[in-house]
Amino acid sequence: MRTTPATAAEVDAWLTVLHHHGHLHHAQAHPDGTWTVQRHPGHMPWTLHAPVLAMDWIEGLVRETGRHQHGSNR
Repeated sequence: MRTTPATAAEVDAWLTVLHHHGHLHHAQAHPDGTWTVQRHPGHMPWTLHAPVLAMDWIEGLVRETGRHQHGSNR
């Protein structure tokens, strides 16, 4: 359980890693404190509006990615 609120720097770091490892097609931070993310080239982009909401979205992506990776090893 978190004891500190999510920060914009933390979101930026997670999105960078996920993009680098091929789990995101596109991620862009905006000056207003939002992020635009796109899972695959043909998918609609999502706008993440606050660090805590962005981290919730990232957590879901990480969980989904983990399920797919573990399922392919069986």
